[in-house]
Amino acid sequence: MTKGLEKILTDGLKAILADPAGAVIGVDFDGTLAPIVPDPESARIHPAGPGVLARLGDLVGSLVVITGRPAATAVEYGSLDRVPGLVVLGHYGLERWEAGRLTTPPVHPGLAYVRAELPRLIAGLDGVRIEDKDRSVAVHTRQAPEPQAALDALRAPIGVLAAETGLAVEPGKFVLELRPPGVDKGGTLTAFLRERSARSVLFAGDDLGDVAAFAAVRASGLPGVTVFSGSAEVGAELGAEADIVVDGPAGVIELLDSIADALTGP
Repeated sequence: MTKGLEKILTDGLKAILADPAGAVIGVDFDGTLAPIVPDPESARIHPAGPGVLARLGDLVGSLVVITGRPAATAVEYGSLDRVPGLVVLGHYGLERWEAGRLTTPPVHPGLAYVRAELPRLIAGLDGVRIEDKDRSVAVHTRQAPEPQAALDALRAPIGVLAAETGLAVEPGKFVLELRPPGVDKGGTLTAFLRERSARSVLFAGDDLGDVAAFAAVRASGLPGVTVFSGSAEVGAELGAEADIVVDGPAGVIELLDSIADALTGP
C-alpha cells in the first residue's frame, strides 16, 4: 500500500484493491487526463498518462474513457491506442472505440442547421469560437475578453437554437455544446457497468457533465469512488460531489498510479 493512498482509502477503494478483476475504472478526458488549454485542438494527455493507464489496465477488470469529444479524437490526443483493453466512449457514449475499431451512429439532422446559424449568433463576440465535433457542435468563450459574460449572453439564443433543432445543450467550463439528446455520461457509465458485470467502480471527472457519472456511481449500488480533478474554474460545487479531490490531471494520474502500486505490492 502506498503512503499517499492510505490517507484517502475509502470503502470503494478498498473494494477495488480487494477485487481488481471486478473493478471498472472510468475517466473523463479534458481536464481529467489532459490539462484544459485555450484551444481545444491543442489538448494532449498528461505525459505520464498513457503509461499509467496501460499499467492499470493490466491490473483491473475494465478501463474506460467517457468523453464529450469524438472517440477517435480522444484516442489521438491521448495516445490511447497504446493502452491494451481500453474502451473509449465518445460523444458522451454515442461513439465507441475498442481494439482499434470505431463504431459511430448517424449524425443528428439538426446539426446542419446549427452549423449554419451559429456564426450569426456569435457575430460581434470577440474571442468566441466554434468547435465542430461532427456529431455535436460546441461554442467556447474561454478566449473572449470577458468569458463568463460572453457565455451568459449566449445561453438564451443557444437554448432557442437547441429547441428548434431537437438538440440538447451541455454546459461546461466556458463552453455550451449542442448535442443529440437522451445520452449523458451517467447513462453511459451505468450501461458499461452492466455490460462488464462490475463489482466496484471509480470515476474521475472535472466538469458539470461529469456530475451525472458521479450520480451513476452512487446509484449503481456498487462499492464506488468519485474523483474530482480540481481546477480554478470549477471548484467547490463539483468538488462537494466527489469522494476524493485531486489537483487536476497530474493528481488524477498520480492517484491511478498509486492504485497500480497498491495492486502490484512492494
